[in-house]
Amino acid sequence: MSDQQITTDNSWMPDACTLPTAERPLRLAEFDQFFRDALRGVERPSAQHLRLRLAGTGQVEEAARDLTARESSCCSFFAFDLTRSGPEALTLDIRVPSAHVDVLDGLADRAASAMGTR
Repeated sequence: MSDQQITTDNSWMPDACTLPTAERPLRLAEFDQFFRDALRGVERPSAQHLRLRLAGTGQVEEAARDLTARESSCCSFFAFDLTRSGPEALTLDIRVPSAHVDVLDGLADRAASAMGTR
């Protein structure tokens, strides 16, 4: 991973996030790397709902479960639902209340950027 690929602009992170400010760039880098490694598609069914299609390996599933559990612990407004959508594919649905659509927008932008870097 090159330093150029890691962006640390966390201006879209809400005040409701309890992750210490110093750790936020690291979490963003984790999401960026996860998206680059695992993401196969991005959909936006609604303003409050982001759907990510992921590679279906066990390693990706484990990483998704770990990352979403840690994110839920500091940003409780996220609702993550990881499902196996086929033998080779996972789907991660992410939902937020209307008050946090801007946070989902930021995450969707990062995912879309990762898709564009392949």
